[in-house]
Amino acid sequence: MSDAILTLEHVDVGFDTDDGSVSAVSDVSLSVAAGEIFGLVGESGCGKTTLAMATMGLLPVSATVSGSVRFQGRELVGLPPEDLRRLRGDRISMVFQDPMTSLDPAFPIGEQIAETITAHRDVQRSHARDRALALLADVGIPEPERRYGDAPHRLSGGMRQRVVIATALANEPALMLADEPTTALDVTIQSQILDLLRDLRQRLRTTIVLITHDLGVIAQLCDRVGVMYAGQLVEIATVSEIFRAPRHPYTQALLAALPTQHQEPGSLRVIPGRVPNLIAPPPGCRFASRCPHVMDVCTIVPPLAHESADHLIACWLSEATREAGRPTGAATGGAA
Repeated sequence: MSDAILTLEHVDVGFDTDDGSVSAVSDVSLSVAAGEIFGLVGESGCGKTTLAMATMGLLPVSATVSGSVRFQGRELVGLPPEDLRRLRGDRISMVFQDPMTSLDPAFPIGEQIAETITAHRDVQRSHARDRALALLADVGIPEPERRYGDAPHRLSGGMRQRVVIATALANEPALMLADEPTTALDVTIQSQILDLLRDLRQRLRTTIVLITHDLGVIAQLCDRVGVMYAGQLVEIATVSEIFRAPRHPYTQALLAALPTQHQEPGSLRVIPGRVPNLIAPPPGCRFASRCPHVMDVCTIVPPLAHESADHLIACWLSEATREAGRPTGAATGGAA
């Protein structure tokens, strides 16, 4: 993708634990175009947040990261910590799931936004304050002058999430990673936050990577989506294509499990089996043990391959995957 702002190639993330090494992310390759909202969806524990934290350089010391993560052509894996700190909160920002873990509970919200600005910009404190007030207004905080000095606990959950988004946008980043930004909110506030993100993308042209387990959120907001299962990326397509013609058996099962308005009692579909142990993951496709179409070749990792210009799949049922596959069983990946 020639206009990619973020490119991941063959990214692996592992964690050393007392029980062994956890393969949290396995051979993930993808690219995100400038100005788009790219969704990353999958069950809890599938590696979505780990992938985002690897991009931000925020993983603990027990983690090992290999492969390539490039932001605007600059390699981030192995970048010195000081260089990463200069990028974080400036050119790349992140919105975390729980705003109370992102905000200092004893520090006024306006001052927290202003501090993000002065940490990366050589500006007067008064300028940073004015910018913080403008940001609070931009994200829909009423009476920003009065709210500027409020501590986070004085705000509702939705208001706190708006403050976190304002902080993430303080230095007009080119890329924002949003990790489950609506999970802890009620339906009305969730809709308002999604509208806010959509508006910010349109006004500021900020590229957004939206991490969620909620396919409804993906449908409302995203241009393209990547589907993850047990640390592997199994499908990438436009949102309309994923909902119209999902190709990977896991994506199909995920969509089939969604409740509908006219659901018959007792007819809700579930995916049989359970997620594999990532300390000793099975060889090949990690969905194989739960897949109704499993074949002998599924013990080999399927390469992510283009079925069309905008649709990639990693499944041996796909002719594109079979053509891209290696008979030796070497793991390969592809970037969208």
